[in-house]
Amino acid sequence: MKKSYRIIISGGGTGGHIFPALSIADAIKSKCPDAEILFVGADNRMEMQRVPEAGYRIVGLPIMGFDRKNLLRNIKVLWHLFKSQRMAKKIIKDFAPQVAVGVGGYASGPTLRMAAKMNIPTLIQEQNSYAGVTNKLLAKEAKMICVAYEGMEKFFPHEKLKITGNPVRTTLLGTMGNRAECAAKMNLDPEKSIVLLVGGSLGARSMNESMMNSLALIAENPNVQFVWQTGKYYYNEILERVGKEGKPGNLVITDFISDMASALGAADLVISRAGAGSISEFALLGKAVILVPSPNVAEDHQTMNAMALVDKGAALLVRDSDAKTTLVATALEAISCPEKLELMSTNISKMAKPKAAEEIAEEVILLAEAYAEKETRRQKENLK
Repeated sequence: MKKSYRIIISGGGTGGHIFPALSIADAIKSKCPDAEILFVGADNRMEMQRVPEAGYRIVGLPIMGFDRKNLLRNIKVLWHLFKSQRMAKKIIKDFAPQVAVGVGGYASGPTLRMAAKMNIPTLIQEQNSYAGVTNKLLAKEAKMICVAYEGMEKFFPHEKLKITGNPVRTTLLGTMGNRAECAAKMNLDPEKSIVLLVGGSLGARSMNESMMNSLALIAENPNVQFVWQTGKYYYNEILERVGKEGKPGNLVITDFISDMASALGAADLVISRAGAGSISEFALLGKAVILVPSPNVAEDHQTMNAMALVDKGAALLVRDSDAKTTLVATALEAISCPEKLELMSTNISKMAKPKAAEEIAEEVILLAEAYAEKETRRQKENLK
């Protein structure tokens, strides 16, 4: 485990892909301090900033997603895909990795496809309960597929599957059992209930409208504190509208929560989209949660993610189309029933996989070892 390996990790686009990728990289470095890790991301996406901030090198591909609304624009998309594949081939040739890992996102497709063509072993980390088209295609050549949900053999060859769970941000691990301290960091009263609403860094219109429509209802429940992350895109508009309506004293409005560890640690109930990474964090922290699946994702996979929890009594589901009228009322009903919150917390905790990053790292290293040994044998045979 002390050997030096070269490993490519590819993907990104959102925090839901980037944070797990960084957790895997950290776990690999913990087991193999001399390992060389190169990230391959998409130009102008957030991984190009987040990965260097975490201390890793990254190169970008000009890859972009297909435009389902304007098909003519996909001529440009196809050109960028072709260019990205050529660049990925050169990156792999120059870096000479022993294994390539895909975590989802635009860049993982061309990178893992070219790695497989060049006989580099590949590992896929599928985060969702419903596999995307790209990963289903990549799975044909993959050596290992690490998943977070049961029943994934309907998408992938069962002999390649390993249930590891999704890696989460390591900064969250210290928040468990520190509710009062976390509440103090957020300038909240730990003696009162706390509801945290997060719609992502850019926000979620339906969830924001649910809060706007419920300002009076929030004011009528002063013993429940609401922390509302609007997202940067909606923040100024929300402040102006709330200013006209009158802001309840038990409502905190922010565009972005930089200390999400404290916010989650303080919350008695979380309202969130149903991204796989977020769900894994809630499970690790044992958080009661109301999930509002985004309707704007491929194959409606967030609804599938949410239902995997709802079916086990581990979360509540509010449809995006119903959020504007029912979301806050549902939250207040849930927060008024401690037994219900405790049951959801217990059930979601059973789904936690705290060692996910370590288990995936072990699989990556095993693939790298096997490839290195194979290459050593090949070189010896060539010398005979």
